Amino acid sequence: MRRANWRMILLMLSTLMVSGSAYARDMQGRLGVGYNSEFGAHIPGISIKYGLTRDLAFEAIGGIVTSSPVSTVTAIKFFKNVFYETNLNFYFMFGAGILSAGGFSGAEFLGGMGVEFFIPGLESLGFAVETGGSFNNLGGSFVLKTLGVSFLDAGIHFYF
Repeated sequence: MRRANWRMILLMLSTLMVSGSAYARDMQGRLGVGYNSEFGAHIPGISIKYGLTRDLAFEAIGGIVTSSPVSTVTAIKFFKNVFYETNLNFYFMFGAGILSAGGFSGAEFLGGMGVEFFIPGLESLGFAVETGGSFNNLGGSFVLKTLGVSFLDAGIHFYF
C-alpha cells in the first residue's frame, strides 16, 4: 500500500479516537459482571468489566471446563471508546489470555473493534459484539484467524 494511503488511514483512525458526543453511555466508575467466551475454544468465562475513564475500560476473564481434558482460560482485555451514540459505545479492543484446551496450552492475542449496546429501559445491561483478528498457539502451531463474535460470545454484563 502506498505511503499516502497509510497516512490517510492513520488520520481517520486518530480522528475517530478523539471524537465523541455528549449523548454517550458513560460507564466511568461502573463495575460490570457477566461472561465472555471469546478466547480459545470458546471456553465460557466469568468476566468483570470496569470503566476506568469515560474512554477506557478493562476486563478480567477467568473460566474452567472440568470435562476430560480440563480446559481453562485466564485473560484480560482493554477497551478504548472511539464513538458514542445514545445507547451504543463503539470501541477498539485488545486482549491477551493464557489458555489450555484439548491437552494443549498456549497464549492467545486478539484485537479489533466492537460495540456495546444497551436496550432502552435496561440501561444496566450491556451486550457486546466484536470483530477483528486473533493469534494463538494453542494447538501446538501458530494460528492467525479472523474474529467475528456475537453477544453470545463477546459477552453480556450487568453494571452496578
